[in-house]
Amino acid sequence: MFAAMDIAAGSVKRAQPGEVLVTADGVGKAYANGTIALRHVSFEVKQGEFVTIVGPSGCGKSTLLRLVAGLGSVSAGSVSICGLPPERARRECHDMAFVFQDATLLPWRTVLRNVELPLQLSKVAPAERRARAVQALATVGLTDVLREYPRQLSGGMKMRVSIARALATQPELLLMDEPFAALDELTRSRLNVELLRIVALAGWTVLFVTHNVFEAVFLSSRVLVMSRRPGRIVAEVPVDLPYPRDPAIRTSLDFNMIVSKVTAALSEE
Repeated sequence: MFAAMDIAAGSVKRAQPGEVLVTADGVGKAYANGTIALRHVSFEVKQGEFVTIVGPSGCGKSTLLRLVAGLGSVSAGSVSICGLPPERARRECHDMAFVFQDATLLPWRTVLRNVELPLQLSKVAPAERRARAVQALATVGLTDVLREYPRQLSGGMKMRVSIARALATQPELLLMDEPFAALDELTRSRLNVELLRIVALAGWTVLFVTHNVFEAVFLSSRVLVMSRRPGRIVAEVPVDLPYPRDPAIRTSLDFNMIVSKVTAALSEE
């Protein structure tokens, strides 16, 4: 799936290990129709952490992730990235990437040009953006389709292109909204392993949303459990398992005990 990749930070200023990168403080979100999606949501994510959010359908997980990305405004409280409002951090620092549930590829651009797009918008020189796009596609094992169009790809391949597009920007913070939900279990499990490998190489911080408790525990250093709407954090489950994580850990007693804790927290809601 993913090939080895020599990932350089480039000119991006990285947060120091243990430094708080994301802060949500009393976040609330209400819509014009009266729906309250989130209420009093508070958490921190430190540099180098892989934090996953799980919760019932409709609890506001994706809404919360979009607020962290600056793709919407909070109704109460605040969200900050390295002390800056998310939209300003995204605009000024260019070190945040978002992988949506859908691949969101432009049908009229080739795979390569889709991956180049955020670099083009950031005014990266053509030669550099082409090299970084090709490297990212090699990382997700798609160099053989770089001249094809999205309509020629399977759903799983489209999602891998979307991930490559995020990787090409060399983000410090990677926000992922159920990126593997549409994939078969075997492919999903393999991509989980390779995602962790790439994150470790790059030193990235990840905030990840999933419905899959097994996926959450396998990937994460911490799991945040949300309540039903209006969503709030009702439990935080540390995942005290060493990195790198071998797929065989999924059958271990320690792994399944943590899965049971997360499942129990969800069941209470």
